[in-house]
Amino acid sequence: MSVQERKERERAARERLIVATARELAEQQGWDAVTTRRLAERIEYSQPVLYSHFRGKREIIGAVALEGSTEMAAALRAATAAAEGPRARVTALARAYLDFAASNPAVYDAVFRLDGGLAFAAEDTPEPLKDAFAALQETLGEVAGDSVPDGLFTEVFWAALHGLATLTRAGRLPPEDTGRRVDLLVDRLPVI
Repeated sequence: MSVQERKERERAARERLIVATARELAEQQGWDAVTTRRLAERIEYSQPVLYSHFRGKREIIGAVALEGSTEMAAALRAATAAAEGPRARVTALARAYLDFAASNPAVYDAVFRLDGGLAFAAEDTPEPLKDAFAALQETLGEVAGDSVPDGLFTEVFWAALHGLATLTRAGRLPPEDTGRRVDLLVDRLPVI
């Protein structure tokens, strides 16, 4: 292994450590607790080392969002792969989405609520964000019907799931009724 390859491997490992530490700190104490000073202390590197990887907290949030989008896409696909029939797949998709949001609140915030400097629904949208949307669309496209484009249908269904996740987490919807809400939403789809 060349010196350059070793340095690149070490740099990638430091970057993963920064992102993992930021994510852990955000999950434990919220994103307000994530500062470059605290991250530097936790990973035992100087702040200039952090800044050699990320220009600041915004880019760190973006890195967590990309990682989280990849994880969400995998969770959605795993849930729908095990389900048989369109209704079961849509139900599994909705439950997996809401479970991901509830189990990973800081990551969910990084993806959907905080400014990580990432473009959504644009030409320069990063692949992990596109893939997370594609994971939704793969299942929802089956049930969109002919009267509305798959993408538009997916956006509306996704907005409903996001609303359920956000309102439940804020304590405005009782969590014990989540399953009933999912069933109600899925039952209203015209082609299932």
